[in-house]
Amino acid sequence: MTKAIAALAAICTIVAAAVFRGSPPAVAPDRRPNVLLVLTDDQTLDTIGSDPPAMPWFQSQLADPAGHWLWFPRAVASTPLCCPSRSTILTGRYDAQTGVRNNEEGPNLDDTNTLPVWLDDAGYTTGLVGKYLNFYPWGGAPFVPPGWDRWFAKENADESTAYYDYEVVDQGIVRHYGDAPSDYATDVLGAQALRFVQDAPADAPWFLYFSPNAPHLPWVPSPAHAGAFDGVQPPIPDLATMNDVRGKPAYVRDLAPKTQAERQSYIQDDRNERAMLLSVDAWFQQIVDAVAARGELDNTVIVFLGDNGYTLGLHRLDGKRYPYTPSVRVPFAIRTPWAPAATVGQPVSNADVAGTIAALAGVAPGLEQMGMDLGPAIRGDPLPPRPGVFLDWGGDDYAPAWQGVLTREGTYVRNVDGFQELYRARDTWQLHNVVDMPGGRALARRDRSVLAVLGAEAQG
Repeated sequence: MTKAIAALAAICTIVAAAVFRGSPPAVAPDRRPNVLLVLTDDQTLDTIGSDPPAMPWFQSQLADPAGHWLWFPRAVASTPLCCPSRSTILTGRYDAQTGVRNNEEGPNLDDTNTLPVWLDDAGYTTGLVGKYLNFYPWGGAPFVPPGWDRWFAKENADESTAYYDYEVVDQGIVRHYGDAPSDYATDVLGAQALRFVQDAPADAPWFLYFSPNAPHLPWVPSPAHAGAFDGVQPPIPDLATMNDVRGKPAYVRDLAPKTQAERQSYIQDDRNERAMLLSVDAWFQQIVDAVAARGELDNTVIVFLGDNGYTLGLHRLDGKRYPYTPSVRVPFAIRTPWAPAATVGQPVSNADVAGTIAALAGVAPGLEQMGMDLGPAIRGDPLPPRPGVFLDWGGDDYAPAWQGVLTREGTYVRNVDGFQELYRARDTWQLHNVVDMPGGRALARRDRSVLAVLGAEAQG
């Protein structure tokens, strides 16, 4: 009997060992958060919070006290131009450090040391859908830069191919889209971004960089939204305000005054921009709904921002590059599963994005970060004090070089010819340069000191 029991015990031990060897060990789920980064192109700040809304779904989310969205009303693009800004977003470094100081210098970016590389090396599934850097692939063969598992990058040869009759590099293969309504670029890109979320592996975190080229000019809404804002009066200043260049540097004062016909054209451009954003908003909602359908909304951080703003006639200026609110200020919001909805009044920058996402992923950036980790706000805590955020432009035929700093109190600018500007935050159109006024001199001295420090760091 004893021998029988011993034999039975031996058999059980062998069976148990076989079962253990044949069963994989339990693996804890990867709880690092997914990250959805949505970047619009030349979106003006006044399209958020507008009535009627240009992005109705997104605006409703921002207004929902239970929606977990953080809104950053004093957010800037450190260099207000597409390619330099996008290089900063991908690296956490300023334009002088990335070597990308204008839209032609995209090839200068070291694409072996960027946010997607850091995340991909850490096990994230990464994807870019949309615009990468201006003029990619720069006349060469199509390629997929390091760090991207999914690559669906729209070529941007010129503005005539912005929304129809364009090429996309799909995993290294060039695909042409024509002029049918179904070829509208925002819809094509939105569908691919949605598919990325739907198909992302469930056993690893993912990072999606969804970068439609809307609402960049030419302002062409989709057929579904054409004329949606006709009759709406956007917040375009009156002609006298538009042409007020008192206290501005010489390159601005020397510009020809705008005409009433030009102002009417800006109004229509603004209306079309808003109509274009309806398409972005619809796809944004579908993508977030897909995240929720996967059961991952409580473990996904969503970052929304513009690459830079756009000036429609104010101070007689068009476009970007300029140190004024329409060019440098951008919409910026983060949805966090871990904090209640809030407005964060502290100045923030596109230079904060890469380091913040890397920290969320538990990844050490491969580059020294110039920005601040916004993680405390994402977790519901106050951000540490910050004297201001750095602004700069390296100069070209449209605008000479300048540097500046944005603070809670206003914006200070030092132009390359030494001309200085200081605008208080409450000066909505930045009409009153108070740098030499009794109440502005102390602020200007402080801001000059801040700029000296930040400017030195930006050259490092």
